[in-house]
Amino acid sequence: MTPVALGIDVGTSGIRAAALDPDGGLVAAGQATMAEAGTDPCNPATWAAALRLSLNRLADRMPLSRIGAVCVDGTSGTVLGLDAAGDPVGRALMYNDTVDDLEIVTAIMAHAPQQSAARSASSALARALQLQGRSGVARILHQADWVASLLTDGVLPSDESNALKTGYDPVARCWPDWIGTTGMRRALLPEVVPAGTVFGQTSGALGLPQGVPLVAGLTDGCASFLATGADAPGHGVTALGTTLTIKVLSEAPIVAPTYGIYSHRIGDMWLAGGASNSGGAVLLQHFTPDQITTLSAQIDPDRDSGLDYYPLPKAGERFPINDPDLAPRLDPRPTDRVAFLHGLLDGVARIETLGYQRLRELGAPAMTGLYTVGGGAKNAVWTRMRARLTGATVKHSLSTQASEGAARLALPHLP
Repeated sequence: MTPVALGIDVGTSGIRAAALDPDGGLVAAGQATMAEAGTDPCNPATWAAALRLSLNRLADRMPLSRIGAVCVDGTSGTVLGLDAAGDPVGRALMYNDTVDDLEIVTAIMAHAPQQSAARSASSALARALQLQGRSGVARILHQADWVASLLTDGVLPSDESNALKTGYDPVARCWPDWIGTTGMRRALLPEVVPAGTVFGQTSGALGLPQGVPLVAGLTDGCASFLATGADAPGHGVTALGTTLTIKVLSEAPIVAPTYGIYSHRIGDMWLAGGASNSGGAVLLQHFTPDQITTLSAQIDPDRDSGLDYYPLPKAGERFPINDPDLAPRLDPRPTDRVAFLHGLLDGVARIETLGYQRLRELGAPAMTGLYTVGGGAKNAVWTRMRARLTGATVKHSLSTQASEGAARLALPHLP
């Protein structure tokens, strides 16, 4: 039988496993929610149970003996502590947990360089500093590292993508000296290897064949980028969900803390991007999803709305304008609801365009193709509007599933 690459996506609400053939085609998938697996989504035991369920469901669709390489992605910045035996010590600290210990925050702000993605009270480094204070913690791992370790014997290293917000320097490819000055015990941090490299082998656990290459993974956001098929400098991916997030593939890192821009290293390429507070949330303040679908069909995507909107759900913007007090601009408001929606869609598209322009000004390559993920990707009228404003060639996304992006990273290691 033809071997397949297995990608495992550990998300907020569940785990999805997807198998791709050597040409990148989806063979089968299995998934399980955290709610099915346990009562606490922050408990690593829940992740382990959800992983088992998802692999069992995958096995119902194809023999697991076909698996020839495995890669795991996880939520960016989620960390957990392990004891000397390699068992979790308490609950994990999730990607959205903010550390309110003033001493930890002060230490990070005093010693972390301006360009570091760890320079924040909500960074993985802040959470790691908090975790090291737990009794019995002998090692700190990221979510993806630990889940991958369930498939082998012993504890695995981390990868350059997941380690970024813990303070890892992807340019020098090491844990920098300044981390120790924050009070972080560097001996607790994992070894780090490049994403996409083989860092272990399967042990035969959970029904997988023994001796299959385990490939160092990446964050779920980076995995979603790869899932689209974007693979060349200048390829950009816009995530049109609750917020608007853009990423572009670059041959050099782009770092601009003022705009919340940092770059993940994936092999020898860089994934640079930023996130705006605009997006689907502001649309849903004024329209239901069904109304957006119905009214969008009445919009001419080849003309401007004539309305100079900057749609935000509330005051405050991060990127491409960094202004915590920036007020939403939604006036004048026409009585015609089609015209109003046209203005909102037009406004979000202009923010997206400005975002890619900002990345270009900071050294990113010119856009050579635009992929879209998230709920907004389904709106064909909006897609045409965005293509016209960005001037980019719209590309068909192969997938929007992070699990398939992780599997793509494993494909080169198939036998």
